Amino acid sequence: MIEDGKIFIGASRNPDDSINKPEYLDLKFGNRHGLVTGATGTGKTVTLQVLAEGFSRAGVPVFAADIKGDLSGIAARGEPKDFLTKRAEQIGFADYEFDLFPVIFWDLFGQKGHRVRTTVAEMGPLLLARLMDASEPQEGVINIAFKIADEAGLPLLDLKDFTSLLNYMGENASALSNQYGLISKASVGSIQRALLVLEQQGAEHFFGEPALKITDIMRTSNSGYGQISVLAADKLMMNPRLYATFLLWLLSELFEELPEVGDPDKPKLVFFFDEAHLLFNDAPKVLVERVEQVVRLIRSKGVGVYFVTQNPLDVPETVLAQLGNRAQHALRAYSPREQKAVKTAAETFRANPAFDCATVITNLGTGEALVSTLEAKGAPSIVERTLIRPPSGRVGPLTDGERQQVMDKSPVLGVYDEDLDRESAFEMLAARARKAADAEAAKRAQEEAAEQQPGSTSGWSLPGFGGDDNKDRGQSRGRSSGYQRETVVEAAMKSVARTVATQVGRALVRGILGSLKR
Repeated sequence: MIEDGKIFIGASRNPDDSINKPEYLDLKFGNRHGLVTGATGTGKTVTLQVLAEGFSRAGVPVFAADIKGDLSGIAARGEPKDFLTKRAEQIGFADYEFDLFPVIFWDLFGQKGHRVRTTVAEMGPLLLARLMDASEPQEGVINIAFKIADEAGLPLLDLKDFTSLLNYMGENASALSNQYGLISKASVGSIQRALLVLEQQGAEHFFGEPALKITDIMRTSNSGYGQISVLAADKLMMNPRLYATFLLWLLSELFEELPEVGDPDKPKLVFFFDEAHLLFNDAPKVLVERVEQVVRLIRSKGVGVYFVTQNPLDVPETVLAQLGNRAQHALRAYSPREQKAVKTAAETFRANPAFDCATVITNLGTGEALVSTLEAKGAPSIVERTLIRPPSGRVGPLTDGERQQVMDKSPVLGVYDEDLDRESAFEMLAARARKAADAEAAKRAQEEAAEQQPGSTSGWSLPGFGGDDNKDRGQSRGRSSGYQRETVVEAAMKSVARTVATQVGRALVRGILGSLKR
């Protein structure tokens, strides 16, 4: 049942439950994206594992988030279990063998995998505003902050860099507003409070260096298998917005960095986006439009994106239309929304005259799905009621010891595990402020020294004999004048503002989702 150039998914059944034929996903259509949906406990994770194993075996790197920890077992050789061997016998899978796959574990918090980070600059203003759930005025200030940093050569690497830049913008709001539009101190303050919340939620672990290199999730092993990157997401899911923003950032990085390859014989990378509804929940229209644009265009760069979620209604129609390979597990249809989801799922398949899709979807067993993949000329196949094949890797999580053994042999061991804190906006702005303060102190010292030199005063020192009169007249002049001399610190900060405002030619180029183009 194993065929070159195809991934064996399972075997379809006839209405009388007899085996019909094997069902495959053609590798040359693997970059046409996909969808795996179904209620909790219906077998979505196993289907994801079967697809990931198939792509890896074909030499295609895979990136997937591990929400519950179950996917980690893909790094261990499978073990004979009754339900696995029974399923293999049911579908006539005589070639069934256990196997283990090359895995790199990643974790934003560095606990269950190698640290994975990006810089604030690489994330860009659109995704950072999404992460902070910023209002429109706040998003405007965030965009201005990135423009200032890009033009002035201020590297934004971590959250303290961005906080320092916001402090600078608040102190020089008037001067900068003349160049970039209104910068409200109230908006700056609200963004700073939102950053504090992000820090408390663990986002500071995500921002910094060394930043993740895309090439490190696109590796193949010495055996020719595609490396499977597994992101430990059980703790990350405590902050769903951070989880969704991170995966969207990674998708945008792939889009911006990879070259056009057209339609290759097999994908360059397959990206599984689990809990996909988190990406689109309450997302602004402009973000959904740009995600749809990325999904549509990234295919030509050899990347396949597979959304995994409970309900097909979780994915906007504009994105749903891009997903050619589909596996629909059982759905429940008790509420009106669930009934609508069943109807929507049934209508997206190429109908099979042998059964009614809407009826079958509510009666599918665990590990059974309606499957339709792209075939000749990219047309969807007739939907088939399919028993999903058993995985070759372990079904279930690794132990902590087994996970550590895999990490100790990782090809990126030691590359991302230590923080790097090079000079960036925080240090540069602090150095400018110190320089201005030192200049102010030196000027004051010089003035004080000049006042104390002999002959610097005139007139009698006794009351009523000129000296006091002169001082009084000086004080009177000082009080009557409305002019207050600008301090050296203020002058220096305004000079920085003017310098920033005139360096337009140094602005960096950003892509569809705001990430830097290299």
